[in-house]
Amino acid sequence: MKKFLLALLPCTLALTQLLAQTPEAYTLLKPDRVFDGRDMHTGWWVLIKGNHIEAAKPATEFTIPAGIKIIDLKGTTLLPGLIEGHSHLFLHAYNETSWNDQVLTESRAERTARAVTHARQTLMAGFTSTRDLGTEGAGYDDVGLKAAINKGLIPGPRILSATRAIVATGSYGPKSTVAEMDLPQGAEEADGTDGLTHAIRSQIGHGADVIKLYADYRWGLDDKPAPTFTEAELKLAVQVANSSGRPVVVHASTAEGMRRAIMAGVNTIEHGDGGTPEIFKLMKEHNVALCPTLAAGEATSAYKGWKKGTDPEPDRVKQKQISFTNALKAGVTICMGGDVGVFAHGDNAREMLLMVEYGMKPLDVLRSATSVNADVFGLKNLGNIKLGYLADLVVLSGNPVEDIKNVKAVKLVMKDGVIVKD
Repeated sequence: MKKFLLALLPCTLALTQLLAQTPEAYTLLKPDRVFDGRDMHTGWWVLIKGNHIEAAKPATEFTIPAGIKIIDLKGTTLLPGLIEGHSHLFLHAYNETSWNDQVLTESRAERTARAVTHARQTLMAGFTSTRDLGTEGAGYDDVGLKAAINKGLIPGPRILSATRAIVATGSYGPKSTVAEMDLPQGAEEADGTDGLTHAIRSQIGHGADVIKLYADYRWGLDDKPAPTFTEAELKLAVQVANSSGRPVVVHASTAEGMRRAIMAGVNTIEHGDGGTPEIFKLMKEHNVALCPTLAAGEATSAYKGWKKGTDPEPDRVKQKQISFTNALKAGVTICMGGDVGVFAHGDNAREMLLMVEYGMKPLDVLRSATSVNADVFGLKNLGNIKLGYLADLVVLSGNPVEDIKNVKAVKLVMKDGVIVKD
């Protein structure tokens, strides 16, 4: 047996060397135009080698390698894979089942099964990456979902996980009028130096890529939004999370909650409904980005009976339009993120349409959903079509700059150099 194995060894080494020398497969994509994450280019082609971008330039400058696979994409626009900035893969649309009932009555097995479906829907919609900002009662299951996707067990986007998210004690839900009832919570409760430090480090230990805190919530008098954590607590959270390289993102819908978060040095503020011109000026000065979640505001209003285009706009929608306009005027960095899970997964681009409707230029919206999100979230080699970047790409019918609705007309999706939708 020993002699046999020794005889086999040279053959094994030769085969290994041969495989190592086998060139990676090339694919040439030939759309009408290419949005590279910053600008739109007409007459460009993109060459893929293995799982990365080998070239992106005018068609006239290409020398095409022999034996290359060519995909003709006439009438289309090629973009970097879209990046969802605010999702909840373990939630589904609130008009199907309320948030409370999802947290209280749906089993972890059911919620995970739904999350698997949601991940696939997200990817098929052209979103090859997502920042998932809290499992809302499903523990650390997002870390397991991420691992299953990374291992190729199920299709889905690249995930930045926030695991449980962190709230001040007594501020979050579900809640009951029966004081003695101890209900499971949609996030982890923590307070003060020791409590926050322990919760943050525990979540990091369980696989969190990002730490999410709620700087305010609907726990003020008459259930009005009011700040939760003090500025000192938020500063501590940022210090603890940043020491491990994790950013802190904050749910904030009041001016004071936003101010505290800004001064604490957070990475992004989610929602920002109550932001004033002064607050957005402060965000700009401190380089804090806004993820406005316009689609969630319109969706929840519709669930309450509002018919867009027929009924007068509810106060919440009007306020969202005002705050978004003020953020644009202040020059705040805008991330694309819709709080998907409040509405249906796979309809992520709904947020992009509203960003245009609320006053943002289509080209800037495309930037927000690609290069801007990649920069803000620290996603290296993503969000742009450049030499050496990962081949996460999406092909759309038509030109989304001329009609933003074309972001929903997805013809092809490539993730890590593999076509997952064609």
